[in-house]
Amino acid sequence: MSGTSLDGIDIAYCHFTKLDKQWAFQIEKAETLPYSQQWKDELTELCNASSYQLMEVHVRYGRFLGDVVRKFIRKHHLEPDFISSHGHTVFHQPKQKVTVQIGAGSHLAAVSGYPVVTDFRSLDVALGGQGAPLVPIGDKYLFSSFEYCLNLGGFANISFDDESKRVGFDICPLNSVLNYLAEKVGKSYDYNGSIAKNGSINVELLHALNQLPYYSMTYPKSLGIEWVNEYVIPAINAKKLSPKDLLRTFTEHFAIQISNITDRNKGKKILLSGGGTRNEFFVERLRALIGHQLIIPEPNIIDFKEALVFAFLGVLRIRGEVNCLATVTGASRDSCSGAIYSNQ
Repeated sequence: MSGTSLDGIDIAYCHFTKLDKQWAFQIEKAETLPYSQQWKDELTELCNASSYQLMEVHVRYGRFLGDVVRKFIRKHHLEPDFISSHGHTVFHQPKQKVTVQIGAGSHLAAVSGYPVVTDFRSLDVALGGQGAPLVPIGDKYLFSSFEYCLNLGGFANISFDDESKRVGFDICPLNSVLNYLAEKVGKSYDYNGSIAKNGSINVELLHALNQLPYYSMTYPKSLGIEWVNEYVIPAINAKKLSPKDLLRTFTEHFAIQISNITDRNKGKKILLSGGGTRNEFFVERLRALIGHQLIIPEPNIIDFKEALVFAFLGVLRIRGEVNCLATVTGASRDSCSGAIYSNQ
């Protein structure tokens, strides 16, 4: 799994069992491989590359993933059934029926020596869906004891049951913006939110951000880095504010947007995951605004829940079962999504 915040590649070796229609899981081994600066730069600029450059990186990145996974398997003496790969999102514009995750599955299979399931979003987009978020089916089957599952990654997304139907959507950007602002002071991220905590809220900017049209749209809906570049970066550049004041303002903005979504019923259990869970100041602000019980799980769930769920999506694909919910994405029907590449 590689997210828009470019923290690195999350690799998880997971074991799934199903008994009496109930799924259970165990994350047996997991680690994050940080990106080199070269890969960070390439992946960041890839949306502006030529078609040939895009395809060249698609192949090279797939081979890179294959090598990374092969080393992980050897290091831990593993024997997986297959590799399930999300890849790295370059474009996500479902209205134009475009979603692109690089990391060529054929090359990943060839280099790793194992079958690969990848390209989980394309079929849903072809069926008129958002192609995102895909994690809610994992929330439904693996984390059903929580009323809300909230992932705090490059974007904040949520899933929950609405009138017995599972729904999920992106709420707002998060680490993709906070990390961008932290880089202005030479940090890769704002550790514990300490920079933001010492900043001041700019009320004018906060009001403008809260009025962005996306927030009043009904779900299904999803966000991509293109939306950040079109709406958020200009808002940052229009204000001559210090990085710490920008971080404080955006921290408040994101906490407000999340609290708006979960405001309907107080006292529910919300499972947190993703890198933003480690941002103590952000969680503090979220707790102050929200009327629910925030559950911070064990570190493996915080850091590797998305990798776990994409492994689960691969299991469902191999079994020929639904792994993409139309109630979440808005597609014309549920689907069993993902391309399978044999290593034979």
